[in-house]
Order: sequence, then structure tokens, then C-alpha cells
Amino acid sequence: MSSPLFLCSLSLTLLAGCGRKDDAGAAAGTASTPAAQNVSVMQVKQADVPLTVEASGTVTALQSVDLRAQTTSTVAQVLVRDGQNVKKGELLFRFDDRADRAPLEKARAQLARDRAGQTDLERQLNRAKELKAQNFVAQSAVDTAQAAFDAGQALVRSDEAAVQAAQVTLGYNELRAPITGRAGIVNVYPGSLVQASATAVPLVNIAQLDPIAVSFAVPETQLASLLEATRAGPLDVEAMPPGAETVKGRVIAVDNLVDTTTGTIKVKAEFDNKARTLWPGQYLRVRVTLRTLKGATVVPQAALILRGNERSVYVVGPDNTARLVSVQLRSAVGEQAVVEGLDATAHVVMDGKQNLRPGTPLRITPSGGDGAAKAASGAGK
Repeated sequence: MSSPLFLCSLSLTLLAGCGRKDDAGAAAGTASTPAAQNVSVMQVKQADVPLTVEASGTVTALQSVDLRAQTTSTVAQVLVRDGQNVKKGELLFRFDDRADRAPLEKARAQLARDRAGQTDLERQLNRAKELKAQNFVAQSAVDTAQAAFDAGQALVRSDEAAVQAAQVTLGYNELRAPITGRAGIVNVYPGSLVQASATAVPLVNIAQLDPIAVSFAVPETQLASLLEATRAGPLDVEAMPPGAETVKGRVIAVDNLVDTTTGTIKVKAEFDNKARTLWPGQYLRVRVTLRTLKGATVVPQAALILRGNERSVYVVGPDNTARLVSVQLRSAVGEQAVVEGLDATAHVVMDGKQNLRPGTPLRITPSGGDGAAKAASGAGK
């Protein structure tokens, strides 16, 4: 028969063993359930997203003309000022025309003399025809008079051409604006000698400022989208000059070849410039809207997880755990990304995704905006 002391000792040993077994099971259960991770989330947005291309551009005048003298003379009058707005046909310079006016007067006098002679030859021809009709002269007399008359007509036409040539030469002594625009710096003064030379310094430059053009280059990878967009209608462009408001215009031309050196193609856009915001030679940024994605799914680029060529995001699952979803990136627009493969009501993880694994419980903080706050309140119910 066992003693009471032995039975008590055996009971304590069994109880201790049971206690250790329960503690180990509890510890194992705790190790199998990962701890909840603090994350901020944002709800997926549905929006119309414009697909744009940005490039560096240079402002150029649609028309720009260097005015040079077409005759050798001296400047008699300068009728244009530096920076003056001029209209097409407006007189800008007048040169000394005395040397060219004398040949014109001489040509006119020659024309008057030959016209008088032509009148006399016409009378002789008519008289010869009348005498031939009365059989007083032979046909040869009529033919001689006719030949003299025809020669006189040709001489008159030659004189008329000489007068026109002299008038053209005299016209070179007045220089008028060939286009409407703004004059640059005037490089001559009254009394200056000018010469007809293509290498001479221009008297002044005139540039058209309204409308005005911007030339820029886009990567050849965008050529197909660019051409498709231009075929669909006027293509909108935004010019962003430094320190000024954005100016809107439209594409008017795409170059006929790709520059093999840079892999780009030149594009020209036209802008209204009544406020003179754009200036020839100015350097600026240009944004072209190729097309607009209607009802696109938009997420912050910060939510994307990059693994080689794959893109994925963590979303909040129905059981408030992290769920990894693969997405297809269609376009990146600033800090936003247009993706496919997400539900419109999904909440994507923003901060804290680096510590997540699929199935990790989530503790959502309210720093992710209204969508995060709604997700957090739903998770707490």
C-alpha cells in the first residue's frame, strides 16, 4: 500500500508535465500566425487619363525674311525703326535713284519715237493696200510695206520691255516689307552704302510673331501613335515657356523622315501669339497629348512592385490580409500609373509593402486618404 506522500508527489509531477505540454502548444500556435503589419492603403481610381509626350522645343517664326539691297546705291531714307511692327507692302528704305531714273527716261523716249515711226509705217501699209486695189502698184510694194510695219511693231514691243526693265531696276531703290511682322535691329543709316550681295549684312530682319511655331523632336517609338493621332484630327500641344503661363496650340506638320543619328522625328506646332508670350529662338518644354484613355484604372506608382518585367501590387483581401495581384502597366503619367488587372473597388498598399507576404494580416493606418480610412473602418468591424 502506497504512502500518501508518494501519491501526492506523483500527482504534482503529472500536473507539471501537462502544464509544459499546454505551453508548447500555445507557443506553436503563436509562431504559425504572422503578426499584423502596419500599412497605408489607397483606393483604386477610375479616370480619363491623357497620354502625353514631353519634349524640348525651340520657338521659330513661321516666316522670317532678311532684307538686302538689290542695287548698289546709298541710303536716302530709313523709314523703319528698331523693333517696329510692319505690314506687308509698307515702305521701309529708300535709296538714291538718280542713276536708275535716267535710263528709264531714255527708254521711254525711245518707245515714244518708235511708236511714232510705227504709226507712219501703218499709214504707208494702208496706202499701199489702196493703191494695189486700184492696180497702181504691184503686190511686192504691199509686201514691203507689210514687212516694215511688222518690224516696227516688234521694235515697239522691244522698247516696251526696255521700259519695264528700267522700271524694275528703279523699283529696287525702294525696299518694302514682304511680310507682316516685327522688324529687328536696323543695320544701316541714311548715307550708308549698300550693295547687291547675298553675303552682305541684312538691312533688317522681319519675323512673323503671330501666329508662331515651335519645333521639337519626339522619339521614333512614338511615331505610330503620333501619326494615328494626327489622322484623327487636330492634335493639341502645350508649350511651357519658363516663367510664363502655358500656351496651347496644335500640330501642323510631322517631318517626312526619322533622324537616324538621334532616333527622333521633327514635329512643328503652331500657336496663337497675340500676347507675345513666345519669342523666336526661345527654348521651352512642349507637351503633346496623343490620346486619352477613357475610364482607366489608376494607382500611384509608389504602390507598384517591380520584379524584372513583372509588375504587381498588394491589395487588401476580404479577410483583411495582403493579397499579391499581378497587373499590366499601360502607361506612367507623372506619379500615377495606368494598369490593368485590378478591381475598381480594390485598395492597394502604399507604405509598408516591403514587409508583406501573401496572407500577412494588415493593420491599416489612416494616412492613405479617404479610401484608406474607409478600408480601416471596414476592417475594424
